Amino acid sequence: MEKEVRVRFAPSPTGALHIGGVRTALFNYLFARKNGGKFLLRLEDTDQSRFVEGAEAYILEALNWLGMEVDEGVGAKEAGEHGPYVQSQRKDIYQKYVQQLIDQDKAYYAFDTPEELDAMRQRLMEAKVAQPQYNSITRSSMKNSLTLSAEEVKAKMDAGEPYVVRLKVPQKEEVRLKDMVRGWVKVMSIDIDDKVLLKSDGMPTYHLANVVDDHLMKITHVIRGEEWLPSAPCHVLLYEFLGWEDSMPEFAHLPLILKPDGNGKLSKRDADKKGYPVFPLDWNDPRSGETSMGFREQGYLPEAMTNFLALLGWSPGNDEEMFSLEDLCERFSIERVGKAGTKFDIQKAQWFNQQYLKNRSAEDLTAFVLADAQKAGLECSEEKAAAIGQLLKERVTFPTQFVAEGKYFFEAPTAYDDKVIRKKWTTEANEVLADFKNVVLALEDFNAETVKAAYVELCEKREIGMGKVMQSVRVAITGQAGGADLFETIATIGQQEVAERIQSALDSLKDRIKA
Repeated sequence: MEKEVRVRFAPSPTGALHIGGVRTALFNYLFARKNGGKFLLRLEDTDQSRFVEGAEAYILEALNWLGMEVDEGVGAKEAGEHGPYVQSQRKDIYQKYVQQLIDQDKAYYAFDTPEELDAMRQRLMEAKVAQPQYNSITRSSMKNSLTLSAEEVKAKMDAGEPYVVRLKVPQKEEVRLKDMVRGWVKVMSIDIDDKVLLKSDGMPTYHLANVVDDHLMKITHVIRGEEWLPSAPCHVLLYEFLGWEDSMPEFAHLPLILKPDGNGKLSKRDADKKGYPVFPLDWNDPRSGETSMGFREQGYLPEAMTNFLALLGWSPGNDEEMFSLEDLCERFSIERVGKAGTKFDIQKAQWFNQQYLKNRSAEDLTAFVLADAQKAGLECSEEKAAAIGQLLKERVTFPTQFVAEGKYFFEAPTAYDDKVIRKKWTTEANEVLADFKNVVLALEDFNAETVKAAYVELCEKREIGMGKVMQSVRVAITGQAGGADLFETIATIGQQEVAERIQSALDSLKDRIKA
């Protein structure tokens, strides 16, 4: 019987969840759903000095906004059997495995001060060592339980001298792991440093906590960012030293999300310079007081974001681009995740948003228009909002752009497109407009079809093409040279209001008539 697929997203509550972390969560979620498995959420808060109040709630809200339901762990509807799922609450669990490693000579105590560590690295740099690190060679000259006598070690510990516990990496071994994205990764142990497993405050580091937690929580696949690939050999050694080789999860290290120009990893600073977000939601940093904008508050729809993020590093194998979350759960496969970094294209994110926005239900579009109008302090009936939503859905990218794009639906123009006035505000246009105002007021059944029919009839009577003065009509009513369907626009603005706007334009522009 095949074991159940279990994956975890394990962010650190040290601030806002970066969009790269959201993509990692999404790929874990999709992999779990595709394989009928479980999606766990675990918080890695072992570095208590960096813990930020509100970060946990932010992570949960972001996942919820994007539709990623947690099956087990923090935020799950039902408590799981492998908790607690917050690492700071598992401190006693890690102590047991640290002691096991020490007893089996797989780890050791190190008493080096920060100054002594700096001096060691400086000596190595002066000797032109490419990677100055605490490893199987340098540890022999440092202050640890491998170079000190048992009595000295005990005395230091009894005296309360600060220490850490380090992994004892063998000197001449090849460490191998088969990554689901990158294939075989091979590293010689001489190039692996003796990672700290337990810090001086008694809290485990990422390396120990992740391995222990993944084992005890029966994680079958670890899908995480490329930045953790250099740590993977250390984790492989830990599985081996703890006797868990047979239950070691499969690894997949995702490619980096790069700046739009491809020159380096995407960062908040880069995004700030260009004026777009890199966080899923607005984040108010309690440490700095700084507010960072989020995709949600900028008007991005959750379905657009999941579609966009899924294609940052994953390909369906053809030219398809539009995928619902359900489609992605069905189609996703780790085999189609690329190795190379993928450029972050904010224009593509906007394109996805536009596609999903125009395909939203009429009810949703109406609600968007009403909310946008309310925010702008404008009155708008539900009927009018419904019409505006349909007329402008092809013209907006965000739900917050309906008023800006169609302000003429709410307010009479105070200025008129100068180019149209200079070229097309003729005596003939002026006369047609005056007649059209009267025609509009005379209509008993006022709608787009009847307005259009009346306009066509007027143009036929005057023996002019209906397009000859149509732009002048539009400018008189909206102030703009272009926009949504003219006759639908007229019907939406309203009979009396349209007549008044035409008269106002005739009065305001009487001195601009072109002979």
